[in-house]
Amino acid sequence: MKRGLFIVFEGPDRSGKSTQARLLVKWLKKKNKEVVLTREPGGTRLSEKIREILLDPKSKIEPLTELFLYETSRIKHTLSIIKPALKAGKIVVSDRFTMSTTAYQGHGRGIPIKTVETLNKIATDNLKPDLTIVFDIPDKVFNERERLAQKFFGPDRMERASSRFRQKVNKAYKSLSRRRGIERINATKSIEEIHTEIQSIISRKFGFR
Repeated sequence: MKRGLFIVFEGPDRSGKSTQARLLVKWLKKKNKEVVLTREPGGTRLSEKIREILLDPKSKIEPLTELFLYETSRIKHTLSIIKPALKAGKIVVSDRFTMSTTAYQGHGRGIPIKTVETLNKIATDNLKPDLTIVFDIPDKVFNERERLAQKFFGPDRMERASSRFRQKVNKAYKSLSRRRGIERINATKSIEEIHTEIQSIISRKFGFR
């Protein structure tokens, strides 16, 4: 059986990637594709419990502890959800993967990038996405979206990080999105425009019609 496809959406909080992940899955299913929608941290029962700890505003977590929690969640997610689905020929669409850890824990928290990327490699069992789409958003627009979201829903622990931390993360994504093979999308466009652009990228990359 032919291996499936692994598509990852990356970007800072409030960039709209979760909405677009759901829209992409809906579009792919209309094309009779077998699709698995998942997220990080999360995806499995254990990983979701780790997610609760990581995002709980009451959790007091050191940067290195935070990194290992993310990687623990990831290895379970990779071995239990992603790899079996790919082996079965399915398309896996994940809201975040290793680039998020490099951006948040590496550039944001200041953990050496080599350390982060080594642990990323171990926790993914050397798995790499077939396509990574990064949602690029200016700091000003990002901050406006975040303030609005916090007003209605309240921030989680990561969203309560300092403005300087968020700026580091956003800057990291801009740099990481320049890597070869990465697709970059202007996240300030409308939901419909972004969805259409993603359809175009997927069709061009994988020959979907």
